[in-house]
Amino acid sequence: MAKDEKKILGCLLGGAAGDALGYAIEFDSEKVIFKEYGKTGIREYELYGGKAIISDDTQMTLFAAEGILLAEDPYDYTDYIMSNYQANREWLFTQDHTTKVKKKIWLTDIPELNARRAPGNTCLSALRTGKIYSIYEPANNSKGCGGVMRVAPIGLYYSPEKLPIQQIDLMGAQQAALTHGHPLGYLPAAGLVHIVNKCLYEPDLSLAEIVDDMITVVPEIPEMKEISPAYCTVFKELMEKAVKLAAADLPDLEAIHQLGEGWVGEEALAIAVYCALKHADDFDAALIASVNHKGDSDSTGAITGNILGAYLGIDGIPDKYKEKLELVEVIEKVANRLARQP
Repeated sequence: MAKDEKKILGCLLGGAAGDALGYAIEFDSEKVIFKEYGKTGIREYELYGGKAIISDDTQMTLFAAEGILLAEDPYDYTDYIMSNYQANREWLFTQDHTTKVKKKIWLTDIPELNARRAPGNTCLSALRTGKIYSIYEPANNSKGCGGVMRVAPIGLYYSPEKLPIQQIDLMGAQQAALTHGHPLGYLPAAGLVHIVNKCLYEPDLSLAEIVDDMITVVPEIPEMKEISPAYCTVFKELMEKAVKLAAADLPDLEAIHQLGEGWVGEEALAIAVYCALKHADDFDAALIASVNHKGDSDSTGAITGNILGAYLGIDGIPDKYKEKLELVEVIEKVANRLARQP
């Protein structure tokens, strides 16, 4: 099955766009946001030195993509984990420049990727231990959204013709578990991988059908149910709530308030699912809705952009999000490398 390069680029660039739009207001209250940008909130990039800058969300997403490509056999689980761990450690080096790591990834030498853009403390602390954690050997009890916000490339890379979808989803969970040990820290990662994969490899499905399939399949992954059937239920119920809210006649902000603030994994994915479903044919409206709230705006924006970018493709992303976005050429190169791999 040939890979749709436009959807791959759409997913990565869409995620970066949501990240950059939300990064300007990530720690702002709604009072501050709407006072500064008007009653509809931020709608255009805030520029710094003429660029819309990305945060750690996009940084780690790009490293996650290169982690897959670093593996000699990405379908070999051990090789996949070791290469992803290497990629995460190289990202850590770009943040502290003290971590001892043999550089293998070209991204590590890009100056913009060496800038500290509010990196998550959980990611930093887990990676600094030098240990390779998993869903069976958790790093901590964190369910922060730093696990889910970086895993979209896994859904883009792995073909369901070569690996069962639940195993692809599990690849996402295991990547997140390198830093986030709570089931609700890595279950949403499996959920995002599932959605992105279906957008790319089953393009005839509607986004609503794709999300419904995710809600059915991910909580039933045997490894997930073995570890915590209770959290699988919590995850499923919150995703179902996001779907119901998307079908309701409510203002976006009111609906988002019912889902949380996005600082934790399940809330970040739920907000993104809501925004993507509510505005499935309007990337601009979805992204604006996804960031204009008092929570983790860059992460909810990034995940929404990943989903709709994969669903609509690069042609469905308005030019205003492509222009002046930091590292566009790098994002395009990573997308091309993912598309070219068998």
